[in-house]
Amino acid sequence: MKAGIALGSNLGDRAAQLAAAKRFLSSLHTGPEAPLCSALYETEPVDCAPDTAGFYNAVMEIESELEPVALLARLRAFEEEQGRATHRTKNSPREIDLDLLYAGDTRTGTPGLLLPHPRMTARRFVLQPLADIRPDLVLPGQHFTVAQLLAALPASPAVRLANETW
Repeated sequence: MKAGIALGSNLGDRAAQLAAAKRFLSSLHTGPEAPLCSALYETEPVDCAPDTAGFYNAVMEIESELEPVALLARLRAFEEEQGRATHRTKNSPREIDLDLLYAGDTRTGTPGLLLPHPRMTARRFVLQPLADIRPDLVLPGQHFTVAQLLAALPASPAVRLANETW
């Protein structure tokens, strides 16, 4: 199953946090080809408290034999290992944030897992890096490609290229 995962960080050494997450996600990858990885973007915080630091964001696509719930559990465990508090204010600063965006054609609405991610199509900081690696992807329940969804979004908040290869 191909799974898309958004990576974000706005505390500490953001690039190092995302590099550690990239290594972790690569260790979960079971496909014959290398996992797909977007460029690294610097983005303005969305729905965060005033004066919140900017984020580094990226998206990876891995192939995994894990079921979506098991994959999500592994993502949460990694976040905790990296210092993310399990109980915190919504949208508060964080060392690492890993969001499961999609898992194959799975569509689910269980309390702990919503797939595809319900807010991803409205977030430039997710769609821009996803368009780097899968511009022609049509997400479950959508009729438009990732590139088309991205083109339909307003230009703000800003998403700036930070590093093409990281």
